[in-house]
Order: sequence, then C-alpha cells, then structure tokens
Amino acid sequence: MLGKIINNFFMSRNERILKNLNDLVIKINFLEKDLLKLSDNELKKKTDEFKLRLKYGDTVDSLLPEAFSVIREASKRVFGMRHFDVQILGGIILHRHCIAEMRTGEGKTLTATLPAYLNALVGHGVHIVTMNDYLAKRDASKNRILFEFLGLSVGLNISGISQQDKKIAYLADITYGTNHEYGFDYLRDNMVFCQTQKVQRKLYFALIDEVDSILIDEARTPLVISGPIEDSNSLYQRINSLVPFLIPKNKKNYNKISQVGDFYIDSKQRQIHLTEKGLIKIENLLVKYNFLLKTESLYLSKNIFFIHHMLLALKAHYIFLKNIDYIIQDKKIIIVDEHTGRIMSGRRWSDGLHQAIEAKENVCIQNDTQTLATITLQNYFRLYVKLSGMTGTASTEAFEFNSIYNLDTVVIPTNKPMIRHDMSDLIYLSETDKMNAILSDIKDCVDRQQPVLVGTVSIEKSEQISKLLKKINIKHNILNAKRHAQEANIIAQAGEPAAVTIATNMAGRGTDIVLGGINRYKNNIKHYFNKNSSFNKLWCKKNKLVVKSGGLHIIGTERHESRRIDNQLRGRSGRQGDPGSSRFYLSLDDSLIRFFASDNIISFIKTIGIQKSQSIEHPWLNIAIERAQKKIENQNFDARKQLLEYDNIINEQRAVIYHERNKLIKNSNIHDHILSILKDRIYFCIKQYMSGDVVNADSFLALEQELKNNFYFIKSINKFLEHDTTLYNNVDKLIDLIVTTIQFSYSKNTQLITNQYSNMIEKSVMLQILDIFWVEHLNTVDFLRHSIHLRGYAQQDPQQEYKRESFFMFQTMLESIKNNVIKCLINIFYMDFEQKKNIYTRLLDQKDYDAFHMLIMKSININ
Repeated sequence: MLGKIINNFFMSRNERILKNLNDLVIKINFLEKDLLKLSDNELKKKTDEFKLRLKYGDTVDSLLPEAFSVIREASKRVFGMRHFDVQILGGIILHRHCIAEMRTGEGKTLTATLPAYLNALVGHGVHIVTMNDYLAKRDASKNRILFEFLGLSVGLNISGISQQDKKIAYLADITYGTNHEYGFDYLRDNMVFCQTQKVQRKLYFALIDEVDSILIDEARTPLVISGPIEDSNSLYQRINSLVPFLIPKNKKNYNKISQVGDFYIDSKQRQIHLTEKGLIKIENLLVKYNFLLKTESLYLSKNIFFIHHMLLALKAHYIFLKNIDYIIQDKKIIIVDEHTGRIMSGRRWSDGLHQAIEAKENVCIQNDTQTLATITLQNYFRLYVKLSGMTGTASTEAFEFNSIYNLDTVVIPTNKPMIRHDMSDLIYLSETDKMNAILSDIKDCVDRQQPVLVGTVSIEKSEQISKLLKKINIKHNILNAKRHAQEANIIAQAGEPAAVTIATNMAGRGTDIVLGGINRYKNNIKHYFNKNSSFNKLWCKKNKLVVKSGGLHIIGTERHESRRIDNQLRGRSGRQGDPGSSRFYLSLDDSLIRFFASDNIISFIKTIGIQKSQSIEHPWLNIAIERAQKKIENQNFDARKQLLEYDNIINEQRAVIYHERNKLIKNSNIHDHILSILKDRIYFCIKQYMSGDVVNADSFLALEQELKNNFYFIKSINKFLEHDTTLYNNVDKLIDLIVTTIQFSYSKNTQLITNQYSNMIEKSVMLQILDIFWVEHLNTVDFLRHSIHLRGYAQQDPQQEYKRESFFMFQTMLESIKNNVIKCLINIFYMDFEQKKNIYTRLLDQKDYDAFHMLIMKSININ
C-alpha cells in the first residue's frame, strides 16, 4: 500500500493521466467478446442504436466504451487490423479535447477513426484536417470503407472541387480536408449573398493530423482572400534597377560609427536597415532617374513610399533567396514554407514583397491586391466547439498549445519499445569538412545495404548534396518542394536496402517508411499479405537484410531552428520497434551556430585546436545547441503570440460583422430593420437642428433642406405645426411625426415592386455596403498595425493604442455603413425607379442574381 502511494507521488502528470484511463481501456477490451458474436448486419445496426440513445439523453462520453469497441471490431473485419491498446488510449485523449503525441509508425490514421466515429454520431459533422491534398485523399479513401461499413458517410474537401461537391463533402458525417480549404471556405461563406451559397455548417469537431505543423508552423501566416487593385507594376521594375547601385555595409563595420556602405543586413530578424549615406544616395538616384524633382525631398509624405519600395527590393535580393525561400515554377514565384520545405501554391507575400521578388527574377509581375477577408489559423480553429490533434512531436510546444488553444498534450507510449540509437552531434570547422563526413557516412551505409534518409533545411542544400552523390556514383532519390506530387511514393521506398533519400525537413510526412519497402506492391496487396507469395518472400528477404544492417539511418545535415523539426526527422526511423539510428552533422558555418549559438561555443571549438576534417563530439555542445534552439523557439512563439493578440482585436470585430451578415442572409425580410436604421439616421439629422423642449422655427428652412437632400422629404414642417399647435411645445412628438412620415413615404415607394423583390434590393444594398466598408476597414487597420510600433518611441503601449484606435475606426465604420445604406436605398427607390424596376424584375424573374447584384453595385455611391 505504501509503495503504491510513493509510486503515485513520484509519477509525472502524463503518467497519472494514462493510469487513470487504464480502467476505460480494460472496459473496452471486455466488451470485445460480446461483439465477436454479432453478425456484420447486427454490428452495423449499432450505429443507429447509438444515435437513438444520444437522442434520448445519453452522452458521447457514456457511449465511448461501446462505440470504441464497435469501431475496433469493424476495423478487424474490414481491414484485418485490431487497434492496439495504446491506440485506444490515443483515441480517448483525442476525444477529450487534447493533443496526443504518438511516435511515427504508431498508426495515428487508424487511431483517428475512434474519436471520429464517436463524435460523428452527434450529427454535426467531424472535420479531419490534414497538411495536403494527398494525405486527405489517401486517408479518406482508406477509411471510407470502414465508416461506410458502419453506416456513416465520408466527404473529401480539397482544392479545385466545385461548390456543389464542397456542399456534399460538408454534409457528410466525416469530412477529410486540408487546413487551408477549411479556413478559406469559412471566409468565402462569409462573403456570399444568400444562404444557399454557403458550403459549411456548424463547426463542431476538428481533429487535426500533424497538429504541430498546422497550428505552430503555419500559424504565423494568416489566411487571406485578396482581390486585385489597379496599380502600376512598372514601379517595382524601376526600383529593382536601382539595387545594383547600393552597397551593403561590411560585417566588420556593423558596430562602428562609420557610414561605409548604404545598408546593412540583420540576418536574425531578416530585415534591411538603411544607413544615412544610403538614404542620401537613394534620394540622389530617385532624382537622377526622374522619380523625384530636384526641388522635392524624399521625406515628403507623398514620397516616403519610395523608401518602403527600396527596402522591399533590397530584401528581395539579399534576404529572400531562390531555392530556399521560393522556387520558380511555370514562370511564377512559388513560396517555400521555411519550416516544412513544402511549396505553398496560391500563397503570396503581402505588402509588395512578392512583386519585388517577381521584379528581381524578371517574371510577370502580378497586380497589387487588397484584403477582402482574413483570419488566422489560430482564430479559425478556435471557432470549433471541440478541437484535438495528433502528431509525433508536440511535447516541446506543449506550453503554446495550452496557452493559445487550451489543449493539453499527452504523450502516448509506443506499442513496442523504441530501440533507435540517437548519436551525439558531430561538429566540424567548415562546411566542406562536414559535407565530406556526410558523404563518407552515406557511402558506408550503402556498402552495408543500410537505407539512409538525409534531411536538409533547404532545397538548395538538398540539390547540393545530390550533386556530390552523383560525382561518386551513388544512386539516390531527391525529395523537395520541386517534386511535391511524388513525395509519398519516394518516401515509401526509403526503407529499401541501400536506398538513399534526400528530403527537405518534413517532406513525405504522413507516409510510413517500412524497412524493406512496400509501396511498389500496392497493386498486388492480396499477394503481398499471402505468406507464400513471391512478393511476400521477396519483401521478407529485404526486410531481414535491412534489419541486419541496422535499420533506417537518419542523417541531419544541420540543426533546424526548432527541436521539434529535428525530432520529426529522427522520428522517421525506429517505427514499431524497428532498429534504426540517427546523427546530426554541424559546422561553424551553419546559420544556427553563426547567428544564435553562444560566442563561447565557437571560441571553445577554435581554442581546442581541432584540425581540418576532424570533428568534435561532446554532450556540453549538444546542450549549447539545444539552448540556441530554445532561444529561437521562444522568439518564434512570441511572434505567433503577438500576431494572435493583434488578430484577437480584429477577431471581435470580425465576429460582429459576420454575425450581422448571417442575420441578414437568413432573414427573408429585412424591411423593418431598414426602417429602424432609417429612424436612427433621421433622429441624428434632426437633433442637429432641434434641441430642448421648445421648437425653434428659425432652423426649419435648413432642416427641411437637409431632410430633402438625405431622405427625399418634400413636406413643410410648418404645415405640421399649423395642423397641431401642441407640437410647438413637444419637440419629441414633432420629430416622431417627421420620422413616421419619411418611413411611410419610403415604404410606399418600395411597394412599387413586389415585397419579395424590394426586400432583395434592400438586402443586396445592405450586404454590399457592409462588405465594401469591411474590406476598407481591414486594409486600414492592417496599415495601422504595421506602423503602430512607432508609438513605443512615445512611451505608449502599441498594442493598447492599436486596440483603442481600431475600435474607434470600427465604430466610425458602423455609422458610415448605416448612413450609406439609407442614402443608397433612398436613391434607388426614389430616383428613376419607375424605369429601373423593370430591369430588377426581369433579372430576378430569370434568377440572374449575379447580374442583379452587379446592377445594385453600380447604383451604390459611397461617401
């Protein structure tokens, strides 16, 4: 008894959570024997039984043991695979709004079927979120058989499908899709003009695969839907032509007062800073090439944008590098994700940076854009009622998951003991020495028939290693952003004997590397699992050979900024108790060591006097490197947190706008709402001319003119007073009479067309004006956010100032929306409406809603 108490006391929080779930796992296993007796049809009927019980008061938590038992039994019958107990643990953790850290190869895809089935029974839909279209297609195709066996429908939401297919996908019980598609669909749904154009329904439960990549790596870039604006792209080309005239400041002079050089590069912050000499030179160049008049100054408010464009051009040339930050594909600049090494098709850098890079590479420059709708991934996924995720590497980011998403991280034990051998880092003096050592390690592995996976941090580095391997005639596969479509097939072959695969960071993530290889037999899978087949015998022979050679060997060509990315690379080896090994090779030329490691490390290595081609290996150096990585992780976390804090302010405003929009779309008649706004506008107008309790007749002439201009009021206020003299002493009663008169006149004019059509005109005007002002507001506050940091020099809190000013701008926007809605509706229903109503009627009769909204847009005149 005492021993149990002591053991519980010294248990970690993670161990206590898992121990508390053991009874639930035992209960699920106990139910298995009863399900074995059921026929397939009886097992399928369990789904309808569960739905009925939920309808009559049961909860998903109370159904968990039975539902998990049913899905496991169905998996045995459909796939021939029984969920391990650790997968059951993972499924429970995922259901309980947590992140399950499960090592690579532990079967996360199958684990996800447990909470997906249970939560799909509620009927609101389950969204399983993947990193790319390939994984979404693969997982949907694979698990569709299982879910449909139990009577649930499966949808697929990927880029390029039609709106109707998206609707069908979202109506399914379980929908597979990518994070970007879910987010962009949400934004698009809040830009439509009628309810039938929406594709999403209630955001109930999202289960995110590779959750660290989606909620951490991609969280710094908000989702943005942009629209083109007219702009002269020749400016980018002309500014780009000035870059060769500017000289970078020598590193040795960075900390000196001398102004040698026109700018210097801050590699840590990825920024360009102009020197005083550089600013003078830029001004002279702008005058010389006719950007500025000789009498003009660069610092005039109308010219200050030249500095912004010059900085963009310099960043394009000196900070953003080809085959590292971007690639050129089909004569277009395609962004490469700095963390994952994946291409990000359709994404563009904002603020003119993308155009500056297009000018640098001499490709077609696309027009500048304006933001139509935006949201961060953090705020999108926090819209779900339930959120959970799974990955092989989450514990290093547990604090961020908890503080931003309120998600606890639980590490699930492996089904079999991990026996991979992770060796200490080797540090070399130069990049050349390091590369020679890597080539030697690869050659040694190939000679012993051991497969090797070489991880790089950039496309450029992967191609560099590929060239070196070609020189020594080592056959290999290269996997980077340029071969995105083939990555799963390539990575699946990485376990073949003597296979050499070069991959950028997380390329191929989501596909298991099986020792001996497996993918080439997928078309003969029934033969593959037949022990006596030639396919199976061949694989067994290869598998034994690879196991004997030491399993998959991982080589890291340098440490990444994040420990988590390094762990992901290492995690490709040692799956399901397989043997394996890993080693990272570093040099003093690596960016991590140059920019972030302590100067003491470099001094120590140089002091001990290691010779060329020699390496140093010591636990203290590993600790120092890890400390440098933590420093960068904290910086990146602060950047993501700051982005979220600023977006939280806009998120509150976004919620108000989207809520109002949805009310307008769902309401079949908004006439009373328009009359209410009309009343507010009239009151505001009259109160400027009338105050107190007694009527001042001197202001009538000006007031009548104002009411005529704004509300088409053509009556005389004096006539009201002549008719009822008590109004002289009752200002409020007089105002109510004027308001009622204008409202009656407006309603009478709307009846010149059918009520249904007049309501559609009102709704279209309201929605379009709301959208116009919201887009303008988004772009204005974005500009404010980029400049608000300057308030810090005045000892003001930039974030508080941003919150205060954006709120004031939002309040002003709402008032402007009301003013312009009434103004536009008055114009539409009073000015030439007799002639135009036939056009409105014809378009609406023909259900040509696009042309109808376009006609309304032409009638909108914004103040």
